[in-house]
Amino acid sequence: MSPLMNAPALRGGLLALLAAVLFGVSTPLVQKLGVGLGAFSTAAWLYGGAAVVGLFTRRPREQEARLQRSDLPRLAAMALFGAAMGPVALAWGLQRTSGTSASLMLTLEALFTAVLAWRLYGESMDKRVWLAMLLLLAGGMALVLDQGMLGSVQTLGLLAVLVATASWGVDNTLSRELAERDPSQVVVVKAAMGTVLTMVLAWLSGESLPSLYVGLGLLAVGATGYGLSLRFYLLAQRAFGAARTGSVFAFAPFIGAFVAFGLGDRSAGFLMAVGGSLMLCGVALHLAESHGHEHDHEALDHEHAHDHNDGHHNHTHSPMPVGVHSHRHVHEPLRHSHTHVPDVHHQHVH
Repeated sequence: MSPLMNAPALRGGLLALLAAVLFGVSTPLVQKLGVGLGAFSTAAWLYGGAAVVGLFTRRPREQEARLQRSDLPRLAAMALFGAAMGPVALAWGLQRTSGTSASLMLTLEALFTAVLAWRLYGESMDKRVWLAMLLLLAGGMALVLDQGMLGSVQTLGLLAVLVATASWGVDNTLSRELAERDPSQVVVVKAAMGTVLTMVLAWLSGESLPSLYVGLGLLAVGATGYGLSLRFYLLAQRAFGAARTGSVFAFAPFIGAFVAFGLGDRSAGFLMAVGGSLMLCGVALHLAESHGHEHDHEALDHEHAHDHNDGHHNHTHSPMPVGVHSHRHVHEPLRHSHTHVPDVHHQHVH
């Protein structure tokens, strides 16, 4: 692997962008496939597809750190917010507002993720990042005003999408602690929990089953837009932290808006164009951040997938393994200065 491709920020950015593309394409497709289908049923089929992907993408034990029993409460919370509340609110909202506005509103997921990462984990938020967050918020307000002019139903649909973004922001922040675990295991357990919960709710509320065509379509969308996308998202968090992953992932709504336009959605008006432009500026501003200073690394004993080309894994093996591998290892105390991102080795408080 070349030194350029091994850079955490570049690797994390590419992984987050791939996750964004997969999720962005999924949003207008969910709107099309979910017509006439209950929100609980839609969420259940989506995360059913995600669980299947997780089962088929697991890596050998020696290459990834396994989930621990102590991770289950966090996974349950992730399933509640990310695999139940988020997709249910999105499915409900998509049936009551335009696909373009709903896609753009999902950009606020980056705002919730960044603020929570700042408050809970001390990830850096300089003036540039705060300005980026304000632009995202202003863009979201413009979208609400745009849909408010079209009627209360459109506004309620967009507010439901806002609830989905907040739920996924909580989910993203919770998942940061599991970024070093096997991402496929995380996807399987989270998706399975979410599928069971939403299936039970669908049954209790009397929602009907989808047709074979719609069911297979939702499974396929869930496999790519929720399963593979989550896997790449977790790997991106591992590379450069929750807030920055959320910012790159904020390109997903713009991808979704373009797909919605391609599928015939012509609801975009002046305020929607203004809101989308503000959000795009906010995302670009956040990604332009560069962060570096002298910092201390305390002694650390942990397990995760790693190689020996990143400047932080200097322990030796006999024989020396080639490529990525996983085992418990110790980091000695270290003080140095370099440009860095809030990955697992740079979680110091600012």
